[in-house]
Amino acid sequence: MSTATALVDRVRHRLASTGAPVSHSAVAAAVRAESDGVLGDLQVLAALRELQQELVGAGPLEPLLADPETTDVLVSGPDQVWVEQRGELRRTGVRFADPEAVRRLAQRLALTAGRRLDDASPFVDAPLPGGVRLHAVLAPIATGCTCISLRILRPASQGLDALQQTGSVSAEAGALLRAIVAARLAFLVVGGTGSGNHVPSLETHLLCTRIHPLNLRSSVVSGLGRG
Repeated sequence: MSTATALVDRVRHRLASTGAPVSHSAVAAAVRAESDGVLGDLQVLAALRELQQELVGAGPLEPLLADPETTDVLVSGPDQVWVEQRGELRRTGVRFADPEAVRRLAQRLALTAGRRLDDASPFVDAPLPGGVRLHAVLAPIATGCTCISLRILRPASQGLDALQQTGSVSAEAGALLRAIVAARLAFLVVGGTGSGNHVPSLETHLLCTRIHPLNLRSSVVSGLGRG
């Protein structure tokens, strides 16, 4: 284990033992306390950057979430981080150190949402602050590595008039939709993730969307209620 890695482990244990909320300033203070002047400035900065990514916010996913074009961030492995922007899903260069780092991030995000995520409760679906929806499944239910899905709910809407002006909906289709709504007929809304297919209303609605495929597995429940 390198000196910098040992520093990261010591800082992690220090923060866990205090039980105080983890913030950028708390991480910086812990790094200064544990380095004790032994490491050089570059090593301390590297350790600080690694710890802040792991312990504060969404870690290495934070820049992706901060991008206003992002609608979904998906993690299916340490080197498999995907982002959807403008309706197009692409693989990014974001990397996690190992599967355990993905698991720790998923558990920390679940804790932020006030939910537990562990072997006894291996999946979570909960809202996060800032309009982000968290879905996470731990291994081994998620094959190979913990899977994380973060959906950013952008506050944006367009009426039929605006859609017709941009050419997204023809005049004939607009008239048909208005007639369907006025007659309170059942209809189906479909579309890709982030395309605006959510219908905010008091009426019951069914939403069909494209999802990122995951490999999941299950086992027979044992006599102890485990499986």
